[in-house]
Amino acid sequence: MPNPLTNPLLRWAEGLRFPRLAMLTAGLFLLDLVIPDVIPFIDEILLGLATLLLTNLRQHKPSVKAP
Repeated sequence: MPNPLTNPLLRWAEGLRFPRLAMLTAGLFLLDLVIPDVIPFIDEILLGLATLLLTNLRQHKPSVKAP
């Protein structure tokens, strides 16, 4: 069951492309390392963003065309 607090953020992040999604994920991770529990549910948000990041990487691999 999706969390009603983190679901809107993850839906917004689905529209981001790789560089911005990677920067957002890295920034939240560093913020969580420096100041633990500053944002509620940050661990769940980071897991969702990491999943989106890996999915985005897999979808954008160049396809090889056969001659």
